[in-house]
Amino acid sequence: MVQEHEPGTPGEDTEPTATRRTADEAESSRASRGWWDRNADEYQEEHGAFLGDDRFIWGPEGLDEAEAGLLGPVEALKGRDVLEVGAGAAQCARWLAAQGARPVALDLSHRQLRHARRIDAAAAGALAAAGAAGAADVVGSRASGADDAAGVALVQADATALPFRDGSFDLACSAYGAVPFVAEPVRVMREVRRVLRPGGRWVFSVTHPIRWAFPDEPGPEGLSISASYFDRTPYVEQDESGRAVYVEHHRTLGDRVRDVVAGGFRLVDLVEPEWPAWNHQEWGGWSPLRGNLIPGTAIFVCERD
Repeated sequence: MVQEHEPGTPGEDTEPTATRRTADEAESSRASRGWWDRNADEYQEEHGAFLGDDRFIWGPEGLDEAEAGLLGPVEALKGRDVLEVGAGAAQCARWLAAQGARPVALDLSHRQLRHARRIDAAAAGALAAAGAAGAADVVGSRASGADDAAGVALVQADATALPFRDGSFDLACSAYGAVPFVAEPVRVMREVRRVLRPGGRWVFSVTHPIRWAFPDEPGPEGLSISASYFDRTPYVEQDESGRAVYVEHHRTLGDRVRDVVAGGFRLVDLVEPEWPAWNHQEWGGWSPLRGNLIPGTAIFVCERD
């Protein structure tokens, strides 16, 4: 799931206050679950068309796994067990299933997973209607690797404590899911390594760290440095009582590389997608203007021995 942040509201009549302060793992997890449960409907309504029901998009630039092949050749996905971390409505997992993989979509937010079920139910309904009409072929957002009635396998859990046995998956992936929102990303790396089989690949995307030095604005005001790139203090939105309702953690590019290594992986590629000419949308602080000048997404391609 591609994620973004636009200010949310913890209640009907209150606006959270933005600040920079420390936030531990427990507070970060509570804030993320609450924020996504409250904002999932708006997120899917605003960005669902761009993400599609069964596309694998790595970030706001629109880099598609069908062309990028960061998980490996598309034809090699068939029969592979794949874990999507921070899956949201499971768009990426649904694309993987269509390639013949066996994906499991994991997310912290119950409401996001409800949207995954909604999409699967709509696809199943379309399939049933086509079958009743005697259609021999159905073109749609059907996850062909999953059971027609059940859809993509969904799990609600925290990425720092994956509820799977060691060596359960061949591949793992995350498009802006989980990693930017945890206080201890090495815990996520180690958990992903644990559930991967030897030689397994782990590919995840996050906001490019350089963006933290600039205002989160899509226009010209977002091109002037306003903060220290080296300030790792988390961005926190909190309510009137000081309770965090949104938390995002900054790591420098070097920090991210060290997290990967500390988690037991080898970094085999670091992809910084360029903004394509066809993409005219603005997505939060991402825009053609900024995207043509500074990177907005960093994708880490990792493997375990």
